[in-house]
Amino acid sequence: MESALLYMVLLRLLSGSIEITTATLMWKFNDLEKALMLNSMLALVGPTILILTTAIGISGLSEKISFLKMLCLFSGIVLVIIGMKIK
Repeated sequence: MESALLYMVLLRLLSGSIEITTATLMWKFNDLEKALMLNSMLALVGPTILILTTAIGISGLSEKISFLKMLCLFSGIVLVIIGMKIK
């Protein structure tokens, strides 16, 4: 297995574990204010993991794809993040 792929898998497992832990904490606290605070913290985790996993994947493919394709991929990620922030 390529190291880039392994790091991507590990980051996604970490992200999923954080999501499950947060959901469990929301259930345990049984408080809407605390649940909203925890959910807000998750809003930082998701995009960060997305950027990191994509960056690792692109760096692993850097010899196989052109600079223009890399630029398009990163532009797409930026647009997704902007789209999430716009109400």
